[in-house]
Amino acid sequence: MNISQAFKLAGKSIIGSKMRSFLTMLGMIIGVASVIILVGLVQGVTDYVLSTFADLGTNIITVSVTNTDTRYVDVDEIYEFTEENSTIFQGVTPTVSSRYTVKNGSTSLTDKTVTGVGEDYLTLNSLDLSSGRFIEYADIKNRYNGCVIGTYIEDELFVGNASLGNTIKINGQIYTIIGIQEEQADSEESSKDDCIYIPYSNATRLAGSSDISSYTFAMKDPDYVVQGEDVLDKYLYGIMKNEDLYTITSMTELLDTVNNMTNILSSVLSGIAGISLLVAGIGIMNIMLVSVVERTKEIGIRKALGAKRRDIMSQFVIEAAAISTIGGIIGIIIGIVTTNILGNAFNVNAAPTISAIMLSFGVSAAIGIGFGYMPANKAAKLNPIDALRND
Repeated sequence: MNISQAFKLAGKSIIGSKMRSFLTMLGMIIGVASVIILVGLVQGVTDYVLSTFADLGTNIITVSVTNTDTRYVDVDEIYEFTEENSTIFQGVTPTVSSRYTVKNGSTSLTDKTVTGVGEDYLTLNSLDLSSGRFIEYADIKNRYNGCVIGTYIEDELFVGNASLGNTIKINGQIYTIIGIQEEQADSEESSKDDCIYIPYSNATRLAGSSDISSYTFAMKDPDYVVQGEDVLDKYLYGIMKNEDLYTITSMTELLDTVNNMTNILSSVLSGIAGISLLVAGIGIMNIMLVSVVERTKEIGIRKALGAKRRDIMSQFVIEAAAISTIGGIIGIIIGIVTTNILGNAFNVNAAPTISAIMLSFGVSAAIGIGFGYMPANKAAKLNPIDALRND
């Protein structure tokens, strides 16, 4: 018996028992679809998280310092250090953040983050202004009460119609708007548009402390991040003499950490979904064993007519593989459609991956062959005389 005949017999058997065949496929359909959906959603969430971190700058290094009475980092010395290592560093900006009440007339916003920054903050973070200018060195030196606001602040305090020269009160002190940041996140609260920038010299005065404990460095190239971390570590250790008094963090490290975590999560979820494929394989084996018992006389007749052992085995293996493969194909279709629907529902760019589809299809076919072998082998070993006598 050739392969085409085996496939024809398998097709007739599947069509002849439609409901049983469908129920046998169901486990495979659910398993394959689950793997594709979970992998696609995890990948979509991973891409969203990674893009969020990437927007913060993969060439950015953040330094946090715990200043003491005898060991402290001076802001002017930080600028000098950055200038001396200009082949590595693009620039640096101190950052001083606190939360205050912000007002315009009778309208007020409570617990808003106000960030004191240096003149290079705009460039280092690749931000743009829709109007006005950013904070300059003269503003920092003279402690000028000027501020740059995001579009969320503009919408809330000025109904989306702020002008340069308008004033707001930050913790009771009057600040003049010198610039408005270009919209980045639909002017939503707690987004990049929910921001107020002032000179860092003013921020330390508002906070009632001259202590600056946070600095943001930008590398000239993302490939310099590791080198920049080493240079910073040597410099800060030379001042602080204690590694516990400072922390150096890069976006690259965070990206790697997040990527590793999501890869582990994806593997775990895929493994859990893969259990259903194993269960589906056991179901196929059970049904094929039942099929062998039901078709014992048919097998005996075929053997009496000259069918060889390999012919009987190939018939049942192909039938099991066909059931498994058809279930896998249906599962792939359902998985692709469902992944796209859920991706749109959760607002993430979730799409079925080629690797997940190929893996699911390969596993479904392998399970059909693997779990179909035992029933096929049992059928092939039947004695034709005993089989013909079976009622």
